[in-house]
Amino acid sequence: MYDMSLTEEENLMIQSVKEFTQTTIAPAVKEIDISGEFPWDIVNKLIDLGLHAMPVPAEYGGPGLSSVMSAILAEELAKGCPGIATTVGANGLTSYPILLTGTEAQKKLYFDLLMSGKLAAFCLTEPNAGSDAGAVATTAVKEGGEYVLNGQKTFITNGGVAGVYTVFATQDKSKGIKGLSAFIVERDRPGISVGKEENKMGIRASNTTDVFLENVRIPADHLLGKEGEGFKIAMQTLDKARPIVGAISVGLSQAALDASIKYSKERQQFGKPICANQALQFMLADMAIQTEAARWLVHRACYLIDAGLPYGKESAIAKTFASDTAMKVTTDAVQIFGGYGYSRDYPIEKMMRDAKIMQIFEGTNQVQRMVIAGQLLR
Repeated sequence: MYDMSLTEEENLMIQSVKEFTQTTIAPAVKEIDISGEFPWDIVNKLIDLGLHAMPVPAEYGGPGLSSVMSAILAEELAKGCPGIATTVGANGLTSYPILLTGTEAQKKLYFDLLMSGKLAAFCLTEPNAGSDAGAVATTAVKEGGEYVLNGQKTFITNGGVAGVYTVFATQDKSKGIKGLSAFIVERDRPGISVGKEENKMGIRASNTTDVFLENVRIPADHLLGKEGEGFKIAMQTLDKARPIVGAISVGLSQAALDASIKYSKERQQFGKPICANQALQFMLADMAIQTEAARWLVHRACYLIDAGLPYGKESAIAKTFASDTAMKVTTDAVQIFGGYGYSRDYPIEKMMRDAKIMQIFEGTNQVQRMVIAGQLLR
């Protein structure tokens, strides 16, 4: 039913990213996790490779990768560091509103910024507006040929390092989600500031901050779509981006499985390697089954996106299953490593910490189940 065969050029790109992950990302992961400092040296190399702009079409200077290829490369990066993969993923997330609804002038403005080496951030979440997008309090008031934005965004990935934002603001709070609009906002506009970086449990290589907008003026032509279409744009964007969260989750699961297999062959107990125990073999088998199933759910959702077919339900299924799998597989990996799995001298406890956020951001898995059920019962 699905033809997802890869070209020779695509296979070479995958191999290149694998090598980059192994030689550049993996050796730095432990230090980055401890310090929590943003790894600009690695990110700048990713920018040089064009991996910060995977969905940018070729006509705007980008690689124009398919959703399937973007997912495969996100998985490979996540095997090294889900935080760095999340940094790249956030650029894709922020790009989708422009790809979906942007005018030719808006695409040129935004993609020129990205291709000049800028990172991007998607500004929807607020202190009192997470799953409930209708509670967004950031305002957009039209004054002549400009919009004036005021408000606070929170838990924004790339918030402190981005050169451009996609911002969602309300023009009429009494209308709830129907009052939302979406805007392109350049980082260097007066009135924009960022809060302190969040001291997170996991994905500590990614930058997460509040973004404050105080009387930020943008031209009226920075409005994406029409006034009041912000909620629709946000939901279409998240539908398209969720498989990438799934792909990062798959990379995390695969890394935990690979480490568990290696350790189980090396660790001796009662005069034999622990992998000789059938109970542990069954754990490894289940971890492999779940990881492979998650990978194909992600690829199926991406195939549907690339084919122009409906994908909302499949996107939610892929994100939910893959992120639940990452949590389960990394937890089992800690169990296989035993006391060493709980020690920061080994990479497994970090993988478990990284996995948790996958069940939370870009729509909690509880919300995803609401989406899936809603489509089943429609």
